[in-house]
Amino acid sequence: MEEGKQEIVNTNKESNLAVAKLNKCPISARKMRLVADLVRGKKVDKALSILKFSSKSPSIYLEKLLKSAITNWQAKNKDKDTEESNLFIKEIRVDGGSMLKRLRPAPQGRAHRIRKRSNHVTLVVQSNTNIKNTLTDGSKN
Repeated sequence: MEEGKQEIVNTNKESNLAVAKLNKCPISARKMRLVADLVRGKKVDKALSILKFSSKSPSIYLEKLLKSAITNWQAKNKDKDTEESNLFIKEIRVDGGSMLKRLRPAPQGRAHRIRKRSNHVTLVVQSNTNIKNTLTDGSKN
């Protein structure tokens, strides 16, 4: 297993983390990274409002993915409330996916190759309350 995937598997076992993945999204990774950079490290409520009112097309995919990550966190932590736990986006990673290669007619009988790019997005949401508790416990020593 790759190192990045192994880290996600290990962090996914913790109860304060939740992971959501989006594979083969039909938008180039460069365009998706522009929107992902807007919400990286933000609280979930603020990130949802940023994505909802963004005019860029990848924001629709990321908003749906973020809602999925929140639902995954709720499934792991049934006794906790999402608003009280102060969820934030710990990690958002956009990787290039496969390419669909098409041909476009060009002058004098030639053809130009069109590359329709796709991407894979991994989003990790974490609860902020556990981090605060560990910081306060460490400061007492």
